[in-house]
Amino acid sequence: MGTALFKNRRLVIATKHEKERVIAPLLEEALGVSCFIKEGFDTDRWGTFSGEVERKQDPIATARLKCLKAMELSNCELGVASEGSFGAHPSLFFASADDEFLIFIDKKNNLEIIARELSVETNFNGQEIKTETDLLDFAELVKFPSHGLILRKSKTDNSTIIKGITDVSQLKKTFKELMNTLDSVYAETDMRAMFNPSRMAVIEDATRNLIAKVNSCCPRCTIPGFGISEVKKGLKCSWCGLPTNSTLSFIYSCQKCNFTKEDMYPHKKRTEDPMYCDYCNP
Repeated sequence: MGTALFKNRRLVIATKHEKERVIAPLLEEALGVSCFIKEGFDTDRWGTFSGEVERKQDPIATARLKCLKAMELSNCELGVASEGSFGAHPSLFFASADDEFLIFIDKKNNLEIIARELSVETNFNGQEIKTETDLLDFAELVKFPSHGLILRKSKTDNSTIIKGITDVSQLKKTFKELMNTLDSVYAETDMRAMFNPSRMAVIEDATRNLIAKVNSCCPRCTIPGFGISEVKKGLKCSWCGLPTNSTLSFIYSCQKCNFTKEDMYPHKKRTEDPMYCDYCNP
């Protein structure tokens, strides 16, 4: 069975920001599906990065809603959606992160497979600007013009937002127009995929992760999506032998037949360095 479940089937990609450019070729080659987008499908109703529409649910729930709606509108039983978040990296100090989730839904076989890519390869940034020199310095810092910019009255003012700025003359002109009535403007990176090649690359990596997960089939029933459902901590300290917070095993499970398998010592080490032990190094 395995990934043959998807061969020659239509798959809708729920996007209005050209994510199909990186998602479609990979899925078509790996799964034998035929990808398309639903014209006029507006994903902004579930939230915008620039703040006019607040995202009301977490990224996975939002991606699920987008995916199911696109599938419904296009009368298609196979769909993929992605949802990204930007901000401080959860464990690396002073680093910005792009956290991308991809969801793959197959209604016919009652399957839902989720993949993630967390990357520090992002230009996510924003700054209050008072002079054209400051503006051009900021633009250079965030990889403009290959990466688009947004100008607005202030960081929290949603009344005037000019998005998708991708050339210097347009940037200067928009800045001058706003500065006619303001003391400063707020410049920020446009995080929509088609204006942000760095983000597009992370979505591509997330798609590869998704394919790997789809290709992982249950040893018992061969249904795709046999993935890690739990991470068990408790790797023993090499000095005192007490359990640490480091990973001891991964639990893999099948969402169809509930078969589970434990993969011991997934990081290829049987003991942990005492520096990570709360007893030896409190």
